[in-house]
Amino acid sequence: MAVNLLPKQLECLRYLIVENPAEVVLFGGAAGGSKSFLGCFWQIQRRLKYPGTRGLIGRSKLDTLKKTTLQTFFEVAKMCGLRAIEHYVINGQTNVITFYNKSEILLVDLFFYPSDPNFDDLGSLEITDWFCDEASQVSKKAIDIVRSRVRYKLNEFGLPPKGLMTCNPSKGWLYNEFYSPWKQGVLPDMYAFIQSKVTDNPHLPPSYQETLARLPDVDRKRLLEGDWEYDETLDVLFKVDDVLACFRENTPTGERYITADVARLGKDRTVIGVWTGLSLIYVHELRRARVNEVVDAILTLKSRYKIEARNVVIDEDGVGGGAVDAIKGCRGFVNGSRAVHAERYPNLKSECYYKLAELIEKRLIFFPITEKNVLVKELDMIRRRRPEQDGKLTVTSKEEIARIHGVSPDYSDMVMMRMLFEVRPNYGKYSYAV
Repeated sequence: MAVNLLPKQLECLRYLIVENPAEVVLFGGAAGGSKSFLGCFWQIQRRLKYPGTRGLIGRSKLDTLKKTTLQTFFEVAKMCGLRAIEHYVINGQTNVITFYNKSEILLVDLFFYPSDPNFDDLGSLEITDWFCDEASQVSKKAIDIVRSRVRYKLNEFGLPPKGLMTCNPSKGWLYNEFYSPWKQGVLPDMYAFIQSKVTDNPHLPPSYQETLARLPDVDRKRLLEGDWEYDETLDVLFKVDDVLACFRENTPTGERYITADVARLGKDRTVIGVWTGLSLIYVHELRRARVNEVVDAILTLKSRYKIEARNVVIDEDGVGGGAVDAIKGCRGFVNGSRAVHAERYPNLKSECYYKLAELIEKRLIFFPITEKNVLVKELDMIRRRRPEQDGKLTVTSKEEIARIHGVSPDYSDMVMMRMLFEVRPNYGKYSYAV
């Protein structure tokens, strides 16, 4: 049976040929665009063309991969004239598809597990190329690790590194790394983006589009229209206009404070902020700093700005606890600790972020223009989560943000900790707490 590809699928394949400079191709957009089909087709063609090579098909969860992407693989293989056992064999225990010419496809779980934050399980892999289905559910770090494993038999066949991702529109790292630069015309040659729409696939039944049209507004825009600019206001905690209003001239008054988000294990950035009242007046960033270097930096700023120890708050989770121990009289901030208003918030971090949103909306917070890009970006990453079963208000976790966006919101967390002195007014002079 011949495989007749759609125009958008053919466009995507043109970026995946050896002669094209693109190393990573994102085929993203509306549902029903046969994106997964194209990914499986590409992997099969590569394995047949280059004997003894090894591809990777990954998804956030292996179980989901087997129930979805793998079923598409079987469909595509049949269309390509391949028969199980005769042309390929799948080992359900090792999750490896082996072809008659000794080529392989590894089926890989790319979920972010806290027990393996550096994806060490992928460290021993050697692959020729890769395909990640529904990449919006996978962290940037996972993709970076997969890309670092591409070297198997490249020289033997004269192949450049190649990878394909598919996804529906999302506001995570794929938006920032691919869609937004593509829209602005500044996407690097090493990347390629192919926009997918439902109308690209004439084989879909009319009922499929009708079903998508009945979805809630946000999902309809994403899955039917392939809209990457869909409105996320339902879960936005900080409105962009309110945040932008923080970057204005003012004359800071009030007590001074230091807030420090200290690098955790496996994270290399420490961010320290100096405040006068509710005005952030100075930010100091450290890279891969030891605890003693963090302590020295905080003490230097404390002395320079004449700040009392009781007005210094340091993220106490992880290695930050060492800095708290070294600076006598300072405050330790434990994100998951009991909220002041425990009847409304599940933990202190959530309460402080909601308090920050309140004060930003009231135009009471001031930021320096030098930190505009990073703070606007990171505060937009902080989202309301659906209320817990007990109705308490919470926000996205740092780990979830890192997985979705590929970066940790260290600057926004540093700002959030300033609210400790607002929800617990006895910690400082200012109080806007309810």
